[in-house]
Amino acid sequence: MTDAAVPPGSPTGVDPASVVRSRAYLSALLLAALLGIPISAVAYGFLALTGALQTYLFGDLPSDLFHGATPAWWPVPLLMLSGLLVSLTIRHLPGSAGHSPALGFTAGSGPAASRDLPGIVLAALATLSLGAVLGPEAPLIAIGGGLAALAVRLARKDAPPMAVTVMASAGSFAAVSTLLGSPVLGAFLIMEAAGIAGAALSLVALPGLMASGIGALVFVGMNAWTGLGTFSLALTTVPPGAPPTLASLLWAVPIGILGALLGWAIRRLGLTVRPLVHRNRVPVTVGLGLLIGLCATAYQVTTGRAFSQVLFSGQDALPELVANAGDYSLGVLLLLGLFKALAYGLSLSAFRGGPVFPSMFIGAVLGISLSGLPGMDLAPAIGMGIGAMCCAMLRLPLTSVLLATLLMGTDGLRVTPQVVVAVVVAFVVTAVLPAPGPPQAGVPARPAAPDAG
Repeated sequence: MTDAAVPPGSPTGVDPASVVRSRAYLSALLLAALLGIPISAVAYGFLALTGALQTYLFGDLPSDLFHGATPAWWPVPLLMLSGLLVSLTIRHLPGSAGHSPALGFTAGSGPAASRDLPGIVLAALATLSLGAVLGPEAPLIAIGGGLAALAVRLARKDAPPMAVTVMASAGSFAAVSTLLGSPVLGAFLIMEAAGIAGAALSLVALPGLMASGIGALVFVGMNAWTGLGTFSLALTTVPPGAPPTLASLLWAVPIGILGALLGWAIRRLGLTVRPLVHRNRVPVTVGLGLLIGLCATAYQVTTGRAFSQVLFSGQDALPELVANAGDYSLGVLLLLGLFKALAYGLSLSAFRGGPVFPSMFIGAVLGISLSGLPGMDLAPAIGMGIGAMCCAMLRLPLTSVLLATLLMGTDGLRVTPQVVVAVVVAFVVTAVLPAPGPPQAGVPARPAAPDAG
């Protein structure tokens, strides 16, 4: 992902109060609001197109071709096609189609160049619509930041780099304004990933939050106009929260350890396969698509449940999983977690997308699997599983706590103590574990080279 956010090194000696009162900064707030409208509309259109392609390719098309149910092998050719399209896009278009998700969720590398945006869009569409296990948040952040930076440079060719960066950050905020369920949560994700703090925090946050708020309104208006959906993560049924108990707090420790170990194994898989991708990108990526499709097929054949639970980001499948948690046996949950984790790790190595939603889905599977433990309730188990997995994959503890608790709605406050303990344990264990693999293994020295993502 080529994220658009403020670089970690913020200017020193800046008085935020005087900057906020300046005419230039007030103009920046107005510009952020104006940019939030078209960028959020583009983000909405991207998500709507992705959803429409998924529905057609995995629903309407097999219904037209086959009598009865969709065959269990149907994902295999589509995932191979995804691998072919993604690898060709990375190889032949500028920018390597954005940042490799195997390297984790990063920010602060500056906005995407305008020439890189087509590759980012095409690779993300091929990844998300054809079933690879990654989310839309990373390409949306890159697209929003790149479009905002392009708009500023077109309006003023001599715009200061800091102004371009602040507006690019606002564009990223607008693009993910409601994707995670709250404009504040999306903004917090970007700021923690970029390491924005000190004087830069308030200066960057205000334009970003302005654009994010406008973006949320645009998403609501677009849904009312088109009826295509809000594309916002939300649980249709939330398990009742329970007051924290000593037993549930004690269980948070092993859940945090399990989340860290599982996240380490997934990252290890992605980073181990990644050098093979760089040595022969097209055939290896097609082969990885084949393996991901076989994971989904094996899950449906062995459990009788839909292969779609293994594929995609998990954003749409998560509400159904939580609402029907009692219908899943422990064996089915273990197989679902295993195949989803394998598909996730393989997708990280070669495809393009974000790591947030698959980690949340796998964390929910982990929590539901452990909810039958003595002294454990479903709501805190799900919250702890999501928080631990997100922390292990993103290495953003504050965002991980918010992702887990805000998803649980009004009962999220009740499970916060357990989630905090699980996230802290996961963060510490992740830091203690050895690096899952050399991040740059097999990568050419120049990051802008065609195969460098």
